[in-house]
Amino acid sequence: MTRRSRSIIFGILFLSFLVIAPLTVFYSLGWRFDWETKEIVQTGIFYFKTWPRGSQIYIDGELKNKTDVFFGSALIDNLMPKTYKVIIQKENYHPWEKTLEIKKREVAEANNIILVPKDPNFNVSAENVEEFFLSPDNNKIIVKEENPPAGGNKWSLKLYELKNDVKSHIVNEIDFSIKGVELFDLRFSDDSKRILLQLGLKEDIKYYSLEIDKSPIVINNLDFLDSPEKIYFHPKSDRKLFVSQIIEEKKRIIMILSEVNIDKEEISPPIFKNIVTYLVTNDNIYHLNSSGLLLRSDLSGDRIETLNVIAFPYKEETDYEIITSYSNIFLRENNELYYLDEDAKSFKKLSDSVKGYKFSPDSKKLVYYNNNELMVLFLEKQYDQPTKEKGEKLFITRFSENINDVFWYTDHHLIFDLEDKIKVTELDDRDKINIVDLVNFKHNEIFFSNKKLYLLSEKTLYSSDELTH
Repeated sequence: MTRRSRSIIFGILFLSFLVIAPLTVFYSLGWRFDWETKEIVQTGIFYFKTWPRGSQIYIDGELKNKTDVFFGSALIDNLMPKTYKVIIQKENYHPWEKTLEIKKREVAEANNIILVPKDPNFNVSAENVEEFFLSPDNNKIIVKEENPPAGGNKWSLKLYELKNDVKSHIVNEIDFSIKGVELFDLRFSDDSKRILLQLGLKEDIKYYSLEIDKSPIVINNLDFLDSPEKIYFHPKSDRKLFVSQIIEEKKRIIMILSEVNIDKEEISPPIFKNIVTYLVTNDNIYHLNSSGLLLRSDLSGDRIETLNVIAFPYKEETDYEIITSYSNIFLRENNELYYLDEDAKSFKKLSDSVKGYKFSPDSKKLVYYNNNELMVLFLEKQYDQPTKEKGEKLFITRFSENINDVFWYTDHHLIFDLEDKIKVTELDDRDKINIVDLVNFKHNEIFFSNKKLYLLSEKTLYSSDELTH
């Protein structure tokens, strides 16, 4: 080969290098030619994380990838900036569908995708169940079972440990030595180790506290309490209670809060007077007084702090409830719900029609609802896409049927009871919110715990197989 030929070849290769090298670098940096817009653009990426693992990902109708079997995640890159129709599916599960936008040099994420199973299996957990009560830690339920007529023992209470599926007896009606007594109410302590029973025979009301974490179960008769308004367990002692009572003082009817010693059957002098309602939780007592001020103290009533400088307009003969989760404080007045604005130190109305509410397992969100609408309040900033600011509200949807109850399915999903339908909804409001039917079932009550749905239907308690990871 002549020197001239070699020079020509070298020149061609050098020119090719000058052209190809930048193109290769641009390509590796995500630059592409968009034939639709006739422009050079940078691409974006989809990142998905799903349960169950191994789900198929379709982009604009084309199978692109599967989520991996270890983490349930998948990355799809080199996507032109535009909107895409995404469908994630797996056999025997409802698909997840959403139109998402890819922006140049950005990652569009969906980290909390849960595919809801179709036709979940339900097993019989208990029969002859009249009602049930769920513990605060979601690990126990107490069921009131209807007994056969013989023996004069109409009902009994049974304890179910949901994690290990163990059932144990608590008490029968005859254990209270009051023939024909009915169970009016049952309430757990915050630590789920004690329960408070309100029993009644005609107009005679009696209270008992039961220590269900002990064997045998300890039953404490609280007959020495004179017409208590509200009773709370003491967070630091299983032998003490807090009780509010209505008394007459200086020709005025007021409500007082006192501490109770169960062993000595003694009621302390009032810790607080002129209270409207109160809440005992962790190391604090919260109480709303008749001046409309919400106060927080330690369990002895000392170190008092006024939480609102602008008084709440208290109304007589109105039902009030204090609700807290970490630093978030709410006040319910009949069906209206208010939150405490920490900066303004005053209560602001959240909703004028609330049927129920529940905090998410991570305590970062609050769902509240009325007969037909579901709303979520973000208590902290959410950094996952779609991002949400603290205090932002998310309207899920409005239904024509009545919402009976709502539970958290995961930190990012809700399960709710809509007459004879049970549905699951996500909180991702990009494009449409995915809401799917889990099961149609003639039922009375539901609750969701330990990844299972429990459903009371015609006096039979059913439990599903595990529905999430």
